[in-house]
Amino acid sequence: MIFIKFSSMDLRKTFFKYRSYTPIPLLLAILIEADPSPASLIGGFIITCLGESLRLWAVGHAGGATRTTGEAGAGAELITHGPFAHVRNPLYLGNFMIALGFCLMAAAWMPWMLLVLIALFGVQYGLIVSLEEEHLRKHFGHIYEDYLAQVPRFLPRFRPFRPQHVPAMPLTRALKIEKDTLLSTLLIALAIFLRWKFAT
Repeated sequence: MIFIKFSSMDLRKTFFKYRSYTPIPLLLAILIEADPSPASLIGGFIITCLGESLRLWAVGHAGGATRTTGEAGAGAELITHGPFAHVRNPLYLGNFMIALGFCLMAAAWMPWMLLVLIALFGVQYGLIVSLEEEHLRKHFGHIYEDYLAQVPRFLPRFRPFRPQHVPAMPLTRALKIEKDTLLSTLLIALAIFLRWKFAT
């Protein structure tokens, strides 16, 4: 039992460290199997943009700490404002929406590709979030437990958790922090569009 526990913890840390790279095989499969149409391109791109907008909103409240690829940890303050007042993991929800948008844009191997996406998302982020929650519990104690009990992991609540009027950082700074993800998103969307353009 002890061996299984430590193996699970190592796996969680591995997924956390390489979470920016694990979607690459899925993205390659989407591009290879892409069979887009004008409707799929438009609808999927809208969802992708909504996902990136959610990420940008979250970065505007969480700052550069969201870019860490080392050890999972906690900052000096528990962030419960902005999108974090509605859902505990807005960045990961944004990632899912971006990937969902890509799947819909490419219309590749549907609907099975959506099932693959949901399964992979559930495994990876289930492990990552459990690791992060463990650290946050240790760091913030009952404050985090209260937040945990009232704010969902991935399905946003309509009413914010303890409404706080905390302004986001300037958009230009948030864009600078988010530039790598934003650029990757635009390049993948462009690749899917070109796949359709040269296939017609």
